[in-house]
Amino acid sequence: MSWVDHAIWWHVYPLGFTGAPIRDPGPSPAPRLRRLLPWLDYAIELGASGLLLGPVFAAATHGYDSLDQFRIDPRLGDDGDFDDLVAACRARGLRIVLDGVFSHVGSDHPELLRALRDGPDSPAAGLFDIDWAARTPRLFEGHPGLARLDHRSAQAVDYTAAVLEHWLDRGIDGWRLDAAYSVDPAFWSRVLPRVREKHPDAWFLGEVIHGDYPGFVAASGVDSVTQYELWKALWSSLRDRNLFELDWALTRHNGFLETFVPNTFAGNHDVTRIASLAGADGAVAACAVVMTVGGIPSVYAGDEQGFTGVKEDRIGGDDAVRPEFPEQPAGLADWGKDVHRAHQELIGLRRRHPWLTTATTESRELTNTRYVYRTRSRDGDDHLDVEIDLAGPPAVTVRDRSGQVLWSQRG
Repeated sequence: MSWVDHAIWWHVYPLGFTGAPIRDPGPSPAPRLRRLLPWLDYAIELGASGLLLGPVFAAATHGYDSLDQFRIDPRLGDDGDFDDLVAACRARGLRIVLDGVFSHVGSDHPELLRALRDGPDSPAAGLFDIDWAARTPRLFEGHPGLARLDHRSAQAVDYTAAVLEHWLDRGIDGWRLDAAYSVDPAFWSRVLPRVREKHPDAWFLGEVIHGDYPGFVAASGVDSVTQYELWKALWSSLRDRNLFELDWALTRHNGFLETFVPNTFAGNHDVTRIASLAGADGAVAACAVVMTVGGIPSVYAGDEQGFTGVKEDRIGGDDAVRPEFPEQPAGLADWGKDVHRAHQELIGLRRRHPWLTTATTESRELTNTRYVYRTRSRDGDDHLDVEIDLAGPPAVTVRDRSGQVLWSQRG
């Protein structure tokens, strides 16, 4: 059994979490990465087994416009600060996954500027997707600050493999591959086997939003993808009192589990907070589903406290869902304690039933506002029954195979 089979991630966006300036350079750089250190025991007490970190590499603004993926962002600190974080995680048994951006780079990336200056025959030119007639880089999804790599080139393969290996050598356990959906899976199939030769236990999570998840996994060689279909069904079913959508998504989810184990979540750094979409009770109910179905779960930092925040389509529109955290967990407000306790209990329930990682579900009862599903172990020797009732505030009850209540949502 792989270590990933027991993974439950606490997902952190470090630039926001530590209060780093995003669009304004602000004061001189500080070792903000160390602000994560007092939160490691909090992550363990929550029940997480590792940190799924957003971008930590040198970038122009939000971290996805990278300038140097071999260097820690000066707004967060330096290699020493990163090494101390890795050591502190290791001492506690926490794994680390980093966010790698290999679809694109920042438009001010030094090598890109050098290629544009020196022309198509320059050493740097092969790394980037450049329209040489117009002498401009092709953009990622139309964003003027994000320039595409040329994923057909050997240079892009070499560069990506080198970054992945560099930080795996430094002690991390895996990678989230940002915007993996925007890259031909054949590119990943060239990169990942090279990296696995040296790091066979590394875990690779591809960010995929729509489309054929199993097909992408098979063609690319990633281990898992982000299960956005289930995320959408969770908040939409709870908000609209339409549990048929959740049942449809779980039926699809069963099919995915035949070939790979998806990353399941109720929120992340790119979407409106679950408590804003479905309320605090809805956030707990969504966690109950995530923790009682197959998958490799992640909890976005703050969701376990009932944080709210709405993503908006504008400059700075992510700020509300990527807030600064207190320097210590003791600085959290008291109003999040009930949601936090429920998350702890549900993660604990999952840990006591490790077979849930690959479990499948079957519908036992279904209306718009009531849904009972059975989660069954692969060998058929165990199961849980999960009841969701939306007649009033969302309420979930989990029973074991004998009918005993293991957990019930407090209304």
